[in-house]
Amino acid sequence: MRRDERTARKGGDAVTIEERTNYQSYLLRMWQTTDGDQVIWRASLDSPGTGERLSFASLEALFAFLEVQTAVNRREGKQVPQGE
Repeated sequence: MRRDERTARKGGDAVTIEERTNYQSYLLRMWQTTDGDQVIWRASLDSPGTGERLSFASLEALFAFLEVQTAVNRREGKQVPQGE
């Protein structure tokens, strides 16, 4: 089966986009900078699905973004299997 916008392969079985809503994938990049004597972590996330790059001025901003992205599943009471 060819991967397209409607289906993907998971363990040999076709998975619809609706079934993938509890899955997000990002490439995380982190680096240190300095502001005087203070060390600051910066970060960016690349979404392979959309090509979008998001930049974060601090780890706190990165964590806040990830909290928002995962809040929908928590509010709806969805269980995400361990190890996935």
